[in-house]
Amino acid sequence: MLDAEALGKEIREGKSITRQEAMELYSQPLEKLCRTADAIRRRFCSDRFDLCSILNAKSGRCPENCRFCAQSSHNRTQTPEYPLLSTEEIVKQATIDEAQGILRYSIVTSGKRLSDQEVESMCETIRAIREKTGLSVCVSFGLLHEGQYQKLKAAGVTRIHNNLETSRRYFPNICTTHTFDEKIQAIRAAQAAGLSVCSGGIMGLGETWEDRIDMAFTLRELGIKSVPVNMLNPLAGTPLEQNQTLAQEDMRRIVAVYRFILPGASIRLAGGRGLLPDKGKSCFLSGANAAISGNMLTTAGITVPADMQMIKHLGYTLGYDDEKPHGNQPEQKTACP
Repeated sequence: MLDAEALGKEIREGKSITRQEAMELYSQPLEKLCRTADAIRRRFCSDRFDLCSILNAKSGRCPENCRFCAQSSHNRTQTPEYPLLSTEEIVKQATIDEAQGILRYSIVTSGKRLSDQEVESMCETIRAIREKTGLSVCVSFGLLHEGQYQKLKAAGVTRIHNNLETSRRYFPNICTTHTFDEKIQAIRAAQAAGLSVCSGGIMGLGETWEDRIDMAFTLRELGIKSVPVNMLNPLAGTPLEQNQTLAQEDMRRIVAVYRFILPGASIRLAGGRGLLPDKGKSCFLSGANAAISGNMLTTAGITVPADMQMIKHLGYTLGYDDEKPHGNQPEQKTACP
C-alpha cells in the first residue's frame, strides 16, 4: 500500500509521481497527506508567498457558453456589462493595489479573445502601468495568437493567464464554443513568445477525482509554474447554480495532491476562497503557497490587508515565485525553480 510520507520523501529527492500514485493518495489520511505536501512545498518553494490581484477590465456579453461563468451571454445573471476600461482607470487601481503590497497585477477581460485593436490599446495601458508602478503585469485576454503575445511582452507583460478549467475528458461538459485544444494552443503560443503562464481550473464543476488529477498532469506536461485552484461559487442564473459547494477538507486534499504532482509550482488559491470557513488558511498549510487577493471578477474576495496579516501569521515571506521583479521593485531571489 502506498505511504504518503515515503512518497513525499522520494519527491523531495527528485522523483516524479505517477498518475496511479496520485490516485492512491486520495485514500491517505488527510492530516498526514497535508503535512507531507507542506514539506514538499518547503523543499521546492521555501516560505515565499506570491500574492496577486485581478481587475475585471472588460465585463459581460461573452459569447462563450462556459457553464460556470457569470459573464457568459448564454447565462441569466445580473453581471454588469462594460467595454474596456480606460488606461486611467486601470492604472489607478494598479497604484492602489501596489500601495497595499500587491506584487503582481492581472488584467482580465471577458470574451473569447481581444481584437488586434484592443490588444494595441492594452499595450498602451500596460506601458503606463510599468512607468508608474513596480508591479509585475499579468493579462488574461483569451485565446490569442503568438504575434499578439509578442506585442504584449514588448509592452511589459511577463505572464499570461489561461485556465484549462478541467480535464480534457470533462471539458465538453463545461464549454462547447471553444475546445480544450484551443486552450492548449494559446498556452503554447504564449510560451513561444517568451511569457510565463498561469493556468489551473475550477473544482466542483461536477468532475471526478480522476479529472482533477488528469488536469494536473496536463499542467505538468505544459511546464506550468503558477496553478490557480478555484472552488466553484454556484452563481444564480448559471447552469451550475445547484452544484454543491466543496467542503474545506475537499480543497485541502486537492491542494495537497496537486503539490505532490507539481512540487515546484505556485499553487494559488483563487476564486471561491472566501467561501471556505478559514478563508484558505488550512490550505496554505497543506501545500498552497500563493493567492489572488482582493475582489474576484464578479464576486467579492478577501481584502489585501486581511491576507497580508494571514501570510505573516503563517510564517510566509511575500515575494515573486518564478520571475525577477522589475520596474522600481527591489531585487528579490526567485523562490521556485
